[in-house]
Amino acid sequence: MSQIPSELKYVASHEWIRDEGDGVVTVGITDHAQELLGDVVFVEAPDLDEEVEADDEIAVVESVKAASDIYAPLAGTILEVNEELEDSPELVNSDPYGDGWMFKMQLADAGDLGGLLSAEQYAEEIADD
Repeated sequence: MSQIPSELKYVASHEWIRDEGDGVVTVGITDHAQELLGDVVFVEAPDLDEEVEADDEIAVVESVKAASDIYAPLAGTILEVNEELEDSPELVNSDPYGDGWMFKMQLADAGDLGGLLSAEQYAEEIADD
């Protein structure tokens, strides 16, 4: 059974979002997503200062099984990427909600956070996977 921390928000494409305050969020992929991918061997991060729209393909995670696109959960600007993933992509598997985070972004509208899935809604979303 996948971990789904209740303090985070989620999108159906398996990204999690942590509200850091002041319209800044941290984004990564869920425990469920990393389980489906298998051993992660490479993470292509988004470009710093890139302005993105919700659902834009902005990064790629490659595993021994497949490559998977990572989508922007909301509109905003990329502030920071997790450079540790360059040398240690396996952090996505071992600690998806901690050291395996992917990027931070400044939201275009912090009010958009209200439209994301709760932990309970995300659990329902993946129940059939």
